[in-house]
Amino acid sequence: MARTAQANAGESDDALMACVAARDADALRLLADRHAEIAWRIAYRMLNDAAEAEDVAQEAMLRLWQFADRWQAGGPGVAAWLTRVATNACLDRIRRRRFVGEDAIPECADDGPLADAMIEEDEVRSAVAACIEALPERQRAAIVLTYYEERQNRMAAEILAMQLKAFESMLFRARAALRGCVESKGISA
Repeated sequence: MARTAQANAGESDDALMACVAARDADALRLLADRHAEIAWRIAYRMLNDAAEAEDVAQEAMLRLWQFADRWQAGGPGVAAWLTRVATNACLDRIRRRRFVGEDAIPECADDGPLADAMIEEDEVRSAVAACIEALPERQRAAIVLTYYEERQNRMAAEILAMQLKAFESMLFRARAALRGCVESKGISA
């Protein structure tokens, strides 16, 4: 039986997941309020598109609803689960982009020069975002998880289903590529 949102508000994620498994939409809303932003941030950093990031976040929350009956309490938690689902959804979308011909890609927003009033911080942020987007998909995921989501290497390696040493090696290469790209844009690292 579904409980009210007020009754659920103080409950742990595991308790809320038990309610979600019982199809309590209010419990799902509370989990979304607590954690959906994590999925959105990861998707935005990896895809560089706010609308697509919103789709990924919604997809992650839908999967949480669909697979709630399989939830195992005491595990890494909802935030970690959503991080993994969002990362994998982004990797899938990036892979699909590669198979779509360039003729099928809609025109991008105007990439004209920045307005004179744009401050240097925005220029640096734009250059870094473009360089991150240019990285190979798994290197991009490693950078986003490590630096934007502040995941420890071990956790990021688990999310990407990699051995720790392999992850650290890939992260090293990703940082070098990112540094080179940013410097090629005339911005000192």
